[in-house]
Amino acid sequence: MTHNSMTTSSATFAGSIPLNYERYLGPLLFQPFAMDIAARVRVPASGRVLEVACGTGIVTRQLRRTLPAAVPLVATDLNEPMIAFAAEQLGPMPGLAWRQADACALPFPDAEFDAVICQFGLMFVPDKALALREARRVLRPGGQLLFNVWDSMEENFYVRVAHDTIGSYFPHDPPTFFSVPFGMSDRDATVAMIQAAGFAEIRAETVTLTGQSPSVDDIANGLVRGTPISAAIVERGTVPIDRIAAGVSEALGRQAGADRPVRLKLQAHIFEARAPRS
Repeated sequence: MTHNSMTTSSATFAGSIPLNYERYLGPLLFQPFAMDIAARVRVPASGRVLEVACGTGIVTRQLRRTLPAAVPLVATDLNEPMIAFAAEQLGPMPGLAWRQADACALPFPDAEFDAVICQFGLMFVPDKALALREARRVLRPGGQLLFNVWDSMEENFYVRVAHDTIGSYFPHDPPTFFSVPFGMSDRDATVAMIQAAGFAEIRAETVTLTGQSPSVDDIANGLVRGTPISAAIVERGTVPIDRIAAGVSEALGRQAGADRPVRLKLQAHIFEARAPRS
């Protein structure tokens, strides 16, 4: 039996969500950090790289650009709609394989990879400690673990605005989706978890980047329609999703100012560790 996992509603990226996620949130939130994380990967020329929770393939594409051509890359995600979308977006690429996989029960032998990369995925895994132990298991001695998680909503104001605005339409039962991806902002707690999973040479860094979007409407559409919060809104059935997206756009506009393109401060923590060398 696998330790499932991320099929809870907070992690179900299906239907039109992958398209809206890729279109509106990809360039704004995920591409800047994809470039950051891919530049940190260090593997030998004969190495193998595993990406966990690859989503729509934003980091996958960046990794394939920056890794030596001879280094095979396996990109995995629990959500089959996301993998199907990613594979279609990227098309066939040499040295790239796609696999549906649960981060808590990776379908790979021990010591198979020289690096395990995960961008903004660990927050969705119910058993984070187990996922970290699995990453260590599939790494070769001295292999690199590299992942990032969002800092708090307070440090990423656009999400706080969306969270509060959406909640205001549902005073008795506010959707809580954003508290999941923004729920791992305690850097020390994450370092302790990495340590407990048996890793060495742990480094943590807080990274602040700038995201850019053509308009607050695009940002609102991404946050409302490009995440599982859209399903929570539709399930409640009391307020049309168009009205909520417009409300989020208006609230963001008040805070973001009149500049176009819209520039947002994005803040996340990045963690690097090594599997023990002996």
